Formats: sequence, structure tokens, C-alpha cells
Amino acid sequence: MQKHKLAIIGMGNVGSAVLVQAVAQQLAAEIVCIDIDGKKAHGEALDMTHATPAACSPDVKVYSGGFDECKDADVIICAGGPSILPDEKLDRLILAERNIKVISGIMKEVTSYTRDAVFIMITNPLDVTAYLAATRFDYAPGKLFGTGTTLETLRFKRIIANHYNINAKDVQGFMLGEHGNSAFPAWSTVSIGGVRLDALDKYYDYSEPFDKEKIADTVVKTAYDVLLSKGWTNTGIAMGACYLAKSVFLNIRCVTPVSAPLDGEYGLSDVALSLPSIIGENGVDKRLAIQIPDSELEALHRSAQSIKEVLKINALI
Repeated sequence: MQKHKLAIIGMGNVGSAVLVQAVAQQLAAEIVCIDIDGKKAHGEALDMTHATPAACSPDVKVYSGGFDECKDADVIICAGGPSILPDEKLDRLILAERNIKVISGIMKEVTSYTRDAVFIMITNPLDVTAYLAATRFDYAPGKLFGTGTTLETLRFKRIIANHYNINAKDVQGFMLGEHGNSAFPAWSTVSIGGVRLDALDKYYDYSEPFDKEKIADTVVKTAYDVLLSKGWTNTGIAMGACYLAKSVFLNIRCVTPVSAPLDGEYGLSDVALSLPSIIGENGVDKRLAIQIPDSELEALHRSAQSIKEVLKINALI
């Protein structure tokens, strides 16, 4: 294992799930847990320290600390701030006012110690917090990004794979736009084993007709189904964040949609959205403004408008 250091900020349901996955996957030799509640961070770190031998990771050093521990971190994963509660409106954008304050405070602390670490944002509303953190705190372009629609894309692939009874790893395709209600499937990118979407039924078995609208709706609503069923969502997003961190640590250069400020792609700026991106040791090495049909371009612009309205209300643009 290379001697990488991972800092996890926010040790609630999501942060603790990130910790479990990071240790299980042996992402880093050193993992520090940071939370405004120092006792909570201490407890999570101590609990995991006792579990590392069972995870075949006895050499992973897990401990709690303050923001000064970010100074030599290679990757920072931020899960700080409240999430949607089961009795609240099912829209991540309602969290904007609360979490803009939280993330502003976190970024002031982090950037007083480092701007060198690759920073992966999880906190919702993801596209709002990612835009705030990436544009207001002098972080180098590409070094700070949000998990974006990486999780929606994984769910999208799983749903299509289940429909055709094949391995989800063999499904190609992206969910793009907002990490939220206006996320949309880029159907033009979907294929399985080199077979494009319009020919899948000729080659793969299925038990019911392929319903694009139903699948798109299911991908977006799955998060809320999880939330209403168990009270929070954490496992899927923790897996997605660790997938991105691993690509940074090992310079894997995976291609997945993450959220970062746009700079004229598709005629859009002053907003963060998810586009396919190459993730390597420096963070977002390249954004891929792939060719998409007009219908998907319109969906992307609708998504951008939804996020921009929140950014404007909160004086971020």
C-alpha cells in the first residue's frame, strides 16, 4: 500500500460509511476523521481501529483530529452538513441555505492549511456546494469536485443490467446534469457489449418492454426510496466517493460524471453540473463535452437553470 492520507470531514451517517468503505478497500495507509463534534469523530475512529484487523487492514492508521490534519492529506472527502429528513420535501435543493453556511466554514478551515489535496464534495445540494467551494476559495481548477451523478450513473447501469439480466459492469451510459431531481439519462451514451440502445432487444433477453420514462424516474426516485425506508442514504454515495478517491490515489483515470463548474461547455457557465470526466491523480484531468442530441442538451440546460436559481437566491452568482 502506498502511504497515502485520506481526511474525512463530517462523521455522520455518510462520513462513517465512507470510513468503512475506505478501510475495507484499503484506500489509504492513514485516515483521519474530522467532525465539529470531536467526541463523535473520536468514537468512529476508535471503533474502526478495533475493526481493522478483521478487515485485513491492521496497518491502516485511523484516528480523529482537527482541520490541521488536512495539511498533508492527499485526498479530502467532505460529508459535513445536514441531509434531507424523511418528513421534509424530497428535493436536495432545500438544503442550500443550511449547507452553504456549513461548507463556507469548512472551506475556510481547510484552505487555511492546504489547497493541494484533491477535495471530493458529497454535501448536498451537491452542485451548489461544489460550485461554492470551487469558486470562492481559490482552489485550482479540477482539484475540487463533487461526486455529482456518479451514483445516479451506477444506479442507472444496475437498472438496465437487471432489465436484460447481464452484468452491470458491461453497461455503458451516463446520468448527467444535477445530482438531484433534474438529473437525466443520456440515452445517446447507452450501450451493452458494443450494442447501441435501439438494438439491445435484438441481442439480450428481457421480460418486459424497455420503458425509458419509467427507468429515468426510478433512477431519480431511488435515493428517496432509500431515505424513506431507512431514514438516510449513505452506502451508495460512500461507495461512489471511494471509487473516485481510489481513482485519484492510484491514478486510474476512470471516466465518470462528476460535478464541477462549467466554463462554456454546451454554452453554460456560472454553474456546476455533472459531465463525463477523467479522474486521475490531480482530480478532474479533463471534462468531456461529448456530442449529445438536442433533447439531452435541452435537459442539461433545464438542469442548469434549476441550480442557477438556487445560486442566485443565495448570492453565489
